[in-house]
Amino acid sequence: MKNILALSALPFVAALTLAGPVAAQDAPEGAPSPNEIVNGAPADEWITIAADDLLVMTLAPDAASDERTVIMQLMPAPFSQGWVENIRTLARAQWYDGISVNRVQDNYVVQWGDPGHDNPESREVKTKALPEGLNVMEEEDYTFLLPGWQLLGRNGEEPHVYDGLGNRWATLSGQSNSAFHLPNFREGWPLALVPERGAETDIARVWPVHCYGMVGVGRNYSPDTGSGAELYTVIGHAPRHLDRNIALVGRIISGMEHLSSMTRGTGALGFYTEEEAHLRTPIQSIRVASDLAESEQPRFEYLSTEGETFAAYAEARANRRDPFFIVPAGGADICNIPVPVRAIEDAD
Repeated sequence: MKNILALSALPFVAALTLAGPVAAQDAPEGAPSPNEIVNGAPADEWITIAADDLLVMTLAPDAASDERTVIMQLMPAPFSQGWVENIRTLARAQWYDGISVNRVQDNYVVQWGDPGHDNPESREVKTKALPEGLNVMEEEDYTFLLPGWQLLGRNGEEPHVYDGLGNRWATLSGQSNSAFHLPNFREGWPLALVPERGAETDIARVWPVHCYGMVGVGRNYSPDTGSGAELYTVIGHAPRHLDRNIALVGRIISGMEHLSSMTRGTGALGFYTEEEAHLRTPIQSIRVASDLAESEQPRFEYLSTEGETFAAYAEARANRRDPFFIVPAGGADICNIPVPVRAIEDAD
């Protein structure tokens, strides 16, 4: 049996919960909700995530001694691959074992890493030595050049982006991140695109965007771009001003509640002060899923962003017409259209 992780359903569920008497009534007939559209997706529109692209982070048990596991999905090529390779190297060297969550800033980020690295509240904590051979990335690696792109409509359809191989990207028509940034989805990831002005051929610059749950690489002042030893995830309103300024390397696909519910730090930028050192949640281990025994490997899949179901789902998220809603919004920011991800469970 397969169960969908209700990442996209949370806002709607919350709305119905607040309206208790209404929720108890029989819902009138109307257009399907985004979740109903996703639940009806054919099996061939679900893409299995490779075990080598999954990280399993085991936090110390909570106050009730309950286990806490967080699953991250790493970004595929061509995006951020130098940092992604570093993260696999760090995980396989077991460097992450014994580090901690050191920063929890309300409506912004949760950050974990070595307590002695780039932590204004750590004072004299000894910094953990990094493995040798890590990639040193440049600022230009925050984005990717896509040659041979086209923005056009085919057979009367709304404009979409096509790359040099003729592959169609899922583009939110009629919407943009700014005057020139086109929001897109490719291989299950939210991206932004802008034409390279003055190029001899059709070239676009593309980059991943800071939506809720995305995982990025902590860094110091430029030209430092970070190694992957310090990571963070977005726990608040999408901080899009960080786009193209910090490397994004993945997203949380399970266990986000363990991070977003942590006590906020009162130090600079939400770091825990020395008096709050007991609040730094220890990270017992981070492992690449493919390195675990097959029986211990988590299995997940995402809804193809190039399929018909995702197109219908995205439109429904942008213009809610299911019975609870009165007026369609007319559009949605790309971060308000989370790509559906679900765990794969063995049939009973």
